[in-house]
Amino acid sequence: LRRSLERVLNAPVIIIPCLYLNDLDTYPDPERQAAETTMAIQSLGCAVQNMLLAAFALGLAAGWMCAPLFAPDAVRTALHLTDDLHPQALIPIGYLAQEPKRRPRRSLAELIVQWQ
Repeated sequence: LRRSLERVLNAPVIIIPCLYLNDLDTYPDPERQAAETTMAIQSLGCAVQNMLLAAFALGLAAGWMCAPLFAPDAVRTALHLTDDLHPQALIPIGYLAQEPKRRPRRSLAELIVQWQ
């Protein structure tokens, strides 16, 4: 918990991606409406992944933290967001103060599964 808090408090930039559902297409049946919401969530996830890849390409460190999902009202209050914005993630971005210890990467052969 302390490391997560330090990451947030020490980051020069924090991005809070929010889901905005008001512009979604509406459908009379609940299943299709649920699928529309799922697609919006997936689209937001794709956008966040692209932000992380872009940050890495620029030599920045970035991470995807899910704290806003557990305390959306606290995030809305702290950032003065309207009720129609649903915070989905917290992305601290900045330069690393020091290179972290990294575990060894597994070989590709260990990760590939083949069915016959």
